[in-house]
This record gives sequence, C-alpha cells and structure tokens, in this order.
Amino acid sequence: MLRILKQPYPIEEAGNRLMFRIACIGAFVGLFLLLFQPFGLSLWQTEYKTLKILGFGLITFVITAFNYFVWPAIWPRQFSDERWTVGREIALVLLNILLIALGNMLYMTWMIGHPAYVTDLVSAILITFLVGIFPVAGSIIFNYIVQLKKYSRTAAEAPVHEPKPVLPSGEQPLVLLAENEKDTVTVKPSSLLYIESSDNYSTIVTDEDGRAQKTLLRSSLSRLEGQITHPAIVRCHRSYIVNLDRVEKVTGNAQGYKLHMLNAQHVVPVARKYNDSFISRLKATA
Repeated sequence: MLRILKQPYPIEEAGNRLMFRIACIGAFVGLFLLLFQPFGLSLWQTEYKTLKILGFGLITFVITAFNYFVWPAIWPRQFSDERWTVGREIALVLLNILLIALGNMLYMTWMIGHPAYVTDLVSAILITFLVGIFPVAGSIIFNYIVQLKKYSRTAAEAPVHEPKPVLPSGEQPLVLLAENEKDTVTVKPSSLLYIESSDNYSTIVTDEDGRAQKTLLRSSLSRLEGQITHPAIVRCHRSYIVNLDRVEKVTGNAQGYKLHMLNAQHVVPVARKYNDSFISRLKATA
C-alpha cells in the first residue's frame, strides 16, 4: 500500500477546464441541497431560504478553487508532476472535503445565529474524514491503475528510433531568435534533443558527439515554438519542445508518456493534453 501512495499521479493543471469542473461541483452541492433539503434543511424557516441554501454551494466552490489554484501558485514545486503522487492526491482531496465540511458548518452556524462549539467542529471533521477516506482513496487508486495500464500498454507499442552517433551533414540549420531580436542560437535539427522552459529563459539541449550541451536563450517557449517549422520538433508539454526523431524509447506511467533520449540520459514528459495525438505523431516520424 505504501508503494502505491508513492507512485506518480497526474495532477490537474490550473486553467479554465479545472475552474469549470470546480464550478460544477459547487453548483451540484447547492442544487442538491436546495432540491432535497437533507440534514433538517426542510424544517429551516428563514427569509431568503433559497439563496441561503445556495450559499453552501458557493462555499464549496470558493474552498475548492482555493485549494486547487492558490496552493499550487504558492508552492509550485510541491505541485509539479515530478513530485505529485497518489498519496498527495488523496491528501489534497481529503483536505478539500474537510475544509468544505468545516466551512459549511461555520456558514450554517452564522446563518442560524448559534455559536459553533469546538466539540461540534471536531466531531464534524472526524465524521467527514471517516466517511470520506475510503471512497476517496479507493477512487484515486482505481484511477491510478487505469491510467498506468493505459499509458504503459500504449507506450510499449510506440515506435522508437535508434541512437544516432553520426548526425547528418548539410542540413538546413535552425536559427532561434531571442526576445531582444538580436541574440540567436543556431542548431542543426538533427542534433536538437529538446528545449526546456526556464522561467523567462529557454534551455536548448543538443547532442554534441554523444554528450548533451545546454545553451540558454532569453525567450519564452511559446515564442520559440512559433519559429520552428520542422515537422518532428513539436510541443509536448507546457515546459518542453521535443525532437521526435531523437526519441529512443517511450515509457508510460499514470501521468502519461515519458520520452527517453541520448541513451536514456534525458527524460522528457508528455502533458496529458498532448497524449491523444502524441503516438500518431511519433509514428509519422518513424
């Protein structure tokens, strides 16, 4: 069990799609409570009852948005693909459930004008934890197994390229221009391994006689992507552009595909948004 908790798990990327899902969760909670009025809500006599009940959905939305947008912004390294695991995903979901339960309880006590006692808060947190831990852990572990089998199986079928100790000569060089419109880096497409985003810079990694050479250029990855027309050099991640001709091996885990280059010395991840089209693009370059 401990081994599974340490396994890589796909983290949800912040963006409009995640915000829409969070909004749907908040709307579902609010509408569910309004339609069925469980937990004694049907006996609650108050003005503007509909709006007050929908407030539970708003609390759910705000807390969930905070957990999935603010924490990753404060600690981006802790929420990166390299560090995210099954155990961390379970902990984040449980924390979200606990904070929603606590927030909605405090909201309810404020609505009815009754003070919240420490024993009541502790009991609510404990009950929520005991009720939520098993379905949360079970669903996340099940999704981990499904994603692991999916990407591992497809990766095993992916075409690969043999290492290229001798690079072709006479090819058209690739000229990458920095943001200042003056500095440039010129590389042979066949020698390029990948380009990695490094804050306001991009690190260009090339194969120089079997050894990786890194060159720093002040430019965003998106800007460099717009300068590249070579069909085998493509974006595969928010932080990476990769040369598919130099991929020697493809492996997969629950997060997606991993591309191995230069005798497996370098590994580049493939983001989930590119997963569906990646294998077909790799086959086209084989």
